[in-house]
Amino acid sequence: MKQNQWMSLLGLANRARKIISGEELALKEIRNGKAKLVLLAADASANTTKKITDKCNSYNVPLKMVEDRDLLGQAIGKEARVVVAVLDVGFAKKLVTLLD
Repeated sequence: MKQNQWMSLLGLANRARKIISGEELALKEIRNGKAKLVLLAADASANTTKKITDKCNSYNVPLKMVEDRDLLGQAIGKEARVVVAVLDVGFAKKLVTLLD
């Protein structure tokens, strides 16, 4: 049940234009301090995982893993996505509680 809840909330955040998907765009938002939470697919490449993890750690952005890229893409109504950055504090806090 929790899986459906976080996916629905992420879809809602997408419709509210409060998320950015894609590795380079997410990295840019982390650097700008706009990313409040980063979701990373567990099946991301080792290089991408290291890059995103290091960037999140150095900028103190919370990072959560989700099962796979297809699930992350499906949640926002697009094809497979590896990285999604949430730009809104409210959505980020709720997603953290649902993904814990």
